[in-house]
Amino acid sequence: MNTITPPLIENTKNHHPSNLANIPKISIITVNLNNLAGLQKTVENLLSQTFKEFEFIIIDGGSKDGSKEYIQNISEHLHKWVSEPDNGIYNAMNKGIRMATGEYICFLNSGDIFLENTTLKSVHSKLNGNIGIYYGDMIWDEIKRKRLIPAPAKLSFPFLLIHSINHQSCFIKKSLFDEIFYYNEDFQIISDWEFLIYAVCKKEIPTKHLEMTVSVYDANGISSHIANQKSICADRQMVVDKYFPLFDFTAKDVAILYEKRGKQFLRIRKHKFAYRTLKWFMSLILVFLPKKHN
Repeated sequence: MNTITPPLIENTKNHHPSNLANIPKISIITVNLNNLAGLQKTVENLLSQTFKEFEFIIIDGGSKDGSKEYIQNISEHLHKWVSEPDNGIYNAMNKGIRMATGEYICFLNSGDIFLENTTLKSVHSKLNGNIGIYYGDMIWDEIKRKRLIPAPAKLSFPFLLIHSINHQSCFIKKSLFDEIFYYNEDFQIISDWEFLIYAVCKKEIPTKHLEMTVSVYDANGISSHIANQKSICADRQMVVDKYFPLFDFTAKDVAILYEKRGKQFLRIRKHKFAYRTLKWFMSLILVFLPKKHN
């Protein structure tokens, strides 16, 4: 990748280091490609935040829909921006990471917004620098409905194998990208998930649930399309095979536990009599199944 020398726009109105010197700084990175309406929505949301001490970076992929001209018009509110062709969303996100100077990074891409205009203020008050990854809840915004996607109190391997934490609700220490790796530009959809499962389950990076709804995710993106789910599963399995080769189950196997019947099984297991009855019944069924030969 070529070295980037983007225009550097400093917003001196938003810098008051004297009273915030000991609080971690946040970099918000917005990636955009030909989504002017979504970009405007995101920018307006960020500029309305009551907390102003954040670094705002826009990475545009050389849009032809007026996005570049819009960025130029609001450049006084930006710390850094670039508009040029890239090699995909993760190439663009990596550009943003390298430009960022904040201790924590959050990706709020075009169309995505923070839930409240006080969201950044609330998040900033919770960051203490000792945690590698903070994460919160998210609202999944579809055209016809919105639904809350709560995050678990603790991240686990089984959860991350099937699910993920959207980067719109994540605040990740920038130093982790240098210590671990940047987003894999060979993947089109799952590189943020790959980074997360490796950081949490392989490197045991400390994480903390923010116990708040952070963002509203625009569910019109590529990862939300049902047609891409098969490719996503295959890529995830490739990651598991690479980093967790001793794990004996496939992602599909674990997914069963998160289906309706799997959740019913987990519920039954909490009740001693019901679980003993279920085990007896399952043992009876296994008698009639063909023997598995290794």
